[in-house]
Amino acid sequence: MTQKEELAALKARVAELEAKAKPPKPFEPEPPWHFDPTANMSMPPSALREMVNAIPDNVIRDIAMRDNRAPTGRPGVIPGSQQPASPRPSAGDGTGWAREIPIGLSPHQRYVDAQLDAQDAKDRQERIQQAASVEGARKVAEQSEKLQRLIEQNARLMEKLK
Repeated sequence: MTQKEELAALKARVAELEAKAKPPKPFEPEPPWHFDPTANMSMPPSALREMVNAIPDNVIRDIAMRDNRAPTGRPGVIPGSQQPASPRPSAGDGTGWAREIPIGLSPHQRYVDAQLDAQDAKDRQERIQQAASVEGARKVAEQSEKLQRLIEQNARLMEKLK
């Protein structure tokens, strides 16, 4: 190896070592990605040309001129004063606010109360009937026990008589 080749090899080796010894590049985050639904939309130039040629220039000019001359103030349908346009009565005192409705029971609550009272009466009647049937069953059981005792006494007396 000649000195020139050796020098070139050493320079290459030094450059390689310097590149390895360099501090790493600082972290740079990617810019945030935002969804754009129109990002990949495109139209062939021929279709765009056909669309442009479909409408004459004077029509576009008339539309632009009409838009420039359009009124920028209050439309004519809305009255200029604060008075109502028709003599119909307003919800409140003419300010546009409705009257205050107090918080409380609904006026229709009486219907709900009547339904609940009727159901309560039905339930009470049903409980009374259940209690009566239980009481009747208890009385029947008592009488059955008495009858059973009488039958047993009668059987004992019959045996004594024999």
